[in-house]
Amino acid sequence: MNLVDKVSIKDMAKDLELESVCMPEDKDYYVYSQDINRPGLQFAGCFEHFAHDRIQIVGKAEYNYFSYIDEQTRAKVLDKFFAHEIPALVVTRDLEVKPDVIKFAKKHNRVILTTKRNTTRFINRLSNYLDDRLAPHTTLHGVLVDVYGIGVLIKGESSIGKSETALELVQRGHRLVADDAVEIRKLDESMLLGQSPELLRHFLEIRGIGIIDVRSLYGVGAVKNSKGIDLVVHLESWNEEKYYDRLGLDKEYESILEIKVEKLVVPVKPGRNTAMVVEVAAMNYRQKRMGYDAAQEFTKKLSDLIDTKK
Repeated sequence: MNLVDKVSIKDMAKDLELESVCMPEDKDYYVYSQDINRPGLQFAGCFEHFAHDRIQIVGKAEYNYFSYIDEQTRAKVLDKFFAHEIPALVVTRDLEVKPDVIKFAKKHNRVILTTKRNTTRFINRLSNYLDDRLAPHTTLHGVLVDVYGIGVLIKGESSIGKSETALELVQRGHRLVADDAVEIRKLDESMLLGQSPELLRHFLEIRGIGIIDVRSLYGVGAVKNSKGIDLVVHLESWNEEKYYDRLGLDKEYESILEIKVEKLVVPVKPGRNTAMVVEVAAMNYRQKRMGYDAAQEFTKKLSDLIDTKK
């Protein structure tokens, strides 16, 4: 597992279209936390348990309260506030940053940014941005396809036929997300989002043909930039000595970034339509998610029949 453990404040300011009021040129600042802090208590003089490692957001409430404080007290509070190594102070609603705030920010070499956005909306956007940039992520070898709305991650040894299976699924009307390398991000405790690296996006490698551009050949409806991962299908060469589940009662799971994803092992041999098997697996998974499990229903009917004959 890889972790993006920091985000550059300069990158954040550019991506979120923030205006720079005070930005030290000789130092780069980074944020390591996905959380934010509104420093109302700190402006009131309370610095115990100050979460100074977070982005500091000043909205209308903090701004108006601090405006009523006398000049001497403001100076003490601002000096103590900026003495902490905060990643950045962001003032929302296009509120004017007062000269004394800029003075103490420059004294301690701190960053001040502003935005015209509403405080609540900006916090939502900032939280989503930090969640995405600081989310745990990893890259796996495989193919990710969207089959009937189910994100299917196809894995297996090299040359087993993952890309060919994906190509046939595209021809059947499904969508390619990523081939060869799948970048996976953990967005929350139960959500994995997969996408293709920028360089490989929409491309598929078919042995004997080479690289093909799926979007150009099949249209924009044949590709998708990202998709949640719901099911892992592991392709392997058919082994006559190995037992394969024939009813579907034995459930296997694969752990990706500490999230368990249902896994199916599909044996591959000449004459077997792997794409059709993956397609049916996705349909069956969707049906189980809707509350109907064909394997359990079959087992129940079989048990009822045995009980009747007894």
